[in-house]
Amino acid sequence: MLRGQDHDHGVTIMAIAEGDTAPDFAMESDGGGTVKLADFKGKSIILYFYPADDTPGCTAEAIDFTATLAEFDAVGAVVIGVSPDSVESHDKFKAKHGLNVILASDPDRTVIEAYGAWGEKMNYGKKSIGLIRTTVLIGPHGRIVRVWPKVRVKGHVDKVLEAARGM
Repeated sequence: MLRGQDHDHGVTIMAIAEGDTAPDFAMESDGGGTVKLADFKGKSIILYFYPADDTPGCTAEAIDFTATLAEFDAVGAVVIGVSPDSVESHDKFKAKHGLNVILASDPDRTVIEAYGAWGEKMNYGKKSIGLIRTTVLIGPHGRIVRVWPKVRVKGHVDKVLEAARGM
C-alpha cells in the first residue's frame, strides 16, 4: 500500500494497486447486519465507494448494480456499496429505490481511506477533499484484481461485470 502526504490539505492519501492484499474491513450494513472481508473467502467482492445515498449519480449506480446482481452472483461475486452514510440512511435508500445490493456504512472513513477512495477531487471546477467514486474488484483469494478510480457511472457496471467474468 502506498501512502502520500497531500501538503495542501494535510491529509494522508492511501492508494491500493492491483496485486495488493485487500485491506481488511468490518462495517455495519443495511438491515442491522455486518459485512467483513473474511465473510466472503472464496468469492470475488466488488466494493463500490459512492459519496451519498439518494443523490442522482449514486442512485443510478446502485440501480445498475442491483439490475445485474444475478449476473454477478453467477460468477461468484458479491457487490457491496460503501459510503459514509448511516445504516438508517442506507435502509431508507434501499427501500425507496428497491435496491438489493449490500450497503455498508463507513462514517469514520476507515475503509474508504484504506481503499484510496478519499482525497482531492474536482466538483464543478472547484477542488475539494471528499469521497472519490471508486470501484475495487477483490479476487477470491483476497487480492486486488482491478481498481477503477474516478468512476463515471454510465456503462461502469458493465465494465465491472466483464472483469468479474474474466477471473
